[in-house]
Amino acid sequence: MESPLVGRGGRAPAGNGAEVARRDLLALAALALATGAPSLARAAGPQGQLAWGIHTTLAPTWFDPAETPGIITPFMVMYALHDAMVKPMPGDPMAPSLAESFSASEDALTYDFVLRKDVKFHNGEPVTADDVKFSFERYRGSSAKLIKDGVAAVETPDPEHIRFRLKEPWPDFLTYYATASGAGWIVPRKYVEKVGEAGFKKAPIGAGPYKFVSFTPGIELVMEANEQYWRKVPSVKRIIFKVIPEATTRLAALKGGEVDIVYAINGELAKELQSTPGLTLKPVYPPGPFWLYLADQWDPKSPWHDERVRRAANLAIDRTAINEALTLGYSKLTNSIIPDTFDFAWKAPEPVYDRAKAKQLLAEAGHPNGFDAGDYYCDSSWSNLAEAVIDSLQGAGIRVRLRPLERAAFFEAYGNKKLKNVIQGASGAFGNAATRLAEFAVKGGTYAYGSYPDLDELFQKQAAELDHNKRTAILAKIQQLVHEKAIYAPIWQLAFLNAFGPRVRELGFNLIPAFAYTGPYEDITINAS
Repeated sequence: MESPLVGRGGRAPAGNGAEVARRDLLALAALALATGAPSLARAAGPQGQLAWGIHTTLAPTWFDPAETPGIITPFMVMYALHDAMVKPMPGDPMAPSLAESFSASEDALTYDFVLRKDVKFHNGEPVTADDVKFSFERYRGSSAKLIKDGVAAVETPDPEHIRFRLKEPWPDFLTYYATASGAGWIVPRKYVEKVGEAGFKKAPIGAGPYKFVSFTPGIELVMEANEQYWRKVPSVKRIIFKVIPEATTRLAALKGGEVDIVYAINGELAKELQSTPGLTLKPVYPPGPFWLYLADQWDPKSPWHDERVRRAANLAIDRTAINEALTLGYSKLTNSIIPDTFDFAWKAPEPVYDRAKAKQLLAEAGHPNGFDAGDYYCDSSWSNLAEAVIDSLQGAGIRVRLRPLERAAFFEAYGNKKLKNVIQGASGAFGNAATRLAEFAVKGGTYAYGSYPDLDELFQKQAAELDHNKRTAILAKIQQLVHEKAIYAPIWQLAFLNAFGPRVRELGFNLIPAFAYTGPYEDITINAS
């Protein structure tokens, strides 16, 4: 997930810009204080049970904030089991959670957080500054090196006070810490050290609104309400995430009352659902563009090295037809890997579908009969999208073979540079244009298989620019170059189609801005029977 962030290496020199950044951060802190007061708990305790039909196989790595990749899926679990110092919540993209307040120093080199009093982990141990420091130092997920390289020291003056000292003023620190990574999600040090890394994934202990009960791989995750949760006592006693990768089976489970909420109901199934009494289709708009990444474009021997071939792939995709067929026209055709809601987003030209032009470009590049483009890798949850895109590509003469992988395996292979040819990528993580570019388009990015020197130079320049207008112009230029070089073939900005049944009163979609899933879980309620 991401809220407005800067980018890779976005630490800037002190001066007037640092003061501007500090004022912005203090304003955020004030907003956080204004919206962070805990609600009164309900008189009655949690009751009943709700079940979700999950569209992808759950991975134990998602139970551990330390391993959070640069995608949104783990937060589906983390918002239930764990809690963060600061996180996106209803009405506030940086809401104080375990921290009751935070502030920045005059020189923008120090960030102070004050913990809420009497907050406990699920095992009854208090959440302390030592746990916060431990969780930060233990973090090894997305952007871990970037975040840690910017921090000179983490201090704990007392059990309720944490201070981060930066090496240089870095206005993006709070955004990375609070929204674009798992570094600010807190785990209990004593328990982790007692059970070990593997033991923690088998039986995670957090400070969130729900406690871990059991996990059956490939089947379900069961959690029960944490009645001591600081924000409010959850209304629902037990929540169950049932793994149902096949869409028709998910819809059948919803119709039959086996589950109450399902994710990813597309195409004809979505139309069928709309006409089913008692069921409701619910589009959600996460910051989730999908794209084709042409991973071999830096190899001079690959056809993808030729910009004309990459432009042909862009022209070959009939996005409008795919959108109508799979998401009933709800998705946005934005022609960029940057969500249009992100800070610093550049408005890309409208995407164009032109099969004849695509074939012409391929012929000019020496492929008059098209070419064999190898494997097309995707998250298996989106194989239907892959099949539709492959049909478009093959219509222009670009022949590929579908290679679906389970989500956790797909992103592990993608991030470790194990894939080749064509990759159908996506991200619904929070952030801004710079953070998304940092991960996917510039040197050193987790999902960047190569880079271009002019882009890298501009990216470093924006990272040291604290003037918002100047930075906006630089980031716009970077996005324009990504488009002109056809590094990616964007597909759409997803409208995530979900559904729910009659037992759900407050289902939690769209409460947290730009969050793909339901949440906060403590706000979800059941209709009275």
